[in-house]
Amino acid sequence: GDGSGDNLPPDRSMVLTKDDKGAAHPCLSCGACCAFYRASFPFTEVKERGIPEELVEEVAFPYVAMKGTHQVTSIRCVALQGEIGIFGTVCSIYDVRSSSCRDFWPTLEDGATRNQYCDKARVAHGLRPLEMSDWLAYLTDADEKKT
Repeated sequence: GDGSGDNLPPDRSMVLTKDDKGAAHPCLSCGACCAFYRASFPFTEVKERGIPEELVEEVAFPYVAMKGTHQVTSIRCVALQGEIGIFGTVCSIYDVRSSSCRDFWPTLEDGATRNQYCDKARVAHGLRPLEMSDWLAYLTDADEKKT
């Protein structure tokens, strides 16, 4: 690849129930970054990736942002489904999400590196920063279901 996303697990297919492979991934019980940061990216990605145009708003040419993220208060991306901090938070356009979202990674996903932006968003929503213990169920789950 081009280097972006190389730190992510290879299988990031949609998870809908707690029995699905990967359901223990901490992001699926979080969503804080989607309700804390502005998701802005070049407008060209709308056509290139297939991001629904009605979900974006112009920021400053050539940039657009996901609706719900380009404001000072009550930030929440329109594509985010579910409740922050509760299992079931998913992006409704995950497969075509923007580069700004693809490039964002959760703390300790690689087993070593903290992402201060992940930590800050979680804390702002009353969640504690991720620790290795939060990854154990996911890593165990992933190993058991590889067959």
